[in-house]
Amino acid sequence: MTTAPPTPPSTDAAAFVAALRRLKAWSGLSYRRLERRAADEGHCLPYSTAATMLGRDRLPREELVAAFVAACGIRGTEAEAWLDARTDIACGPAPADTTPTPIAPTAPIAPVAAAPARARSWRARWTLAVAAALATALLGGATASGAFTDDDEVVLERPMSARL
Repeated sequence: MTTAPPTPPSTDAAAFVAALRRLKAWSGLSYRRLERRAADEGHCLPYSTAATMLGRDRLPREELVAAFVAACGIRGTEAEAWLDARTDIACGPAPADTTPTPIAPTAPIAPVAAAPARARSWRARWTLAVAAALATALLGGATASGAFTDDDEVVLERPMSARL
């Protein structure tokens, strides 16, 4: 590993996976060694999953990219660059200028810094998960309290011969 590691492209999924293949070649590790090194770093990366991931041209999941990059020996800002490139391909690049242009400002407006694409996607998933859990709890409570049932008592009518 005397040369610099390959950099992640943010063009398309096929180019990203090709760069992951170059990263594996740069590391000089087998799939089994990658699995062990990922485990040492606290990730789960089965060797068969790594081989399948590099054999396709589809964009791998974020946690697989994180485990693979860590197993190859990439740390810090270089690892973040791989994850950011993957997010840019999956979600599209973040707009260059995210500060709103006021039409008629009455007071100076401080520019709003845009959250990184990974943080936006995480925040959106978290919000969706919380909303789903809340809706489930509300519907479960309403069902358990009998809000969706009729309060009328059911009267069993028997034929006259059974009443005597």
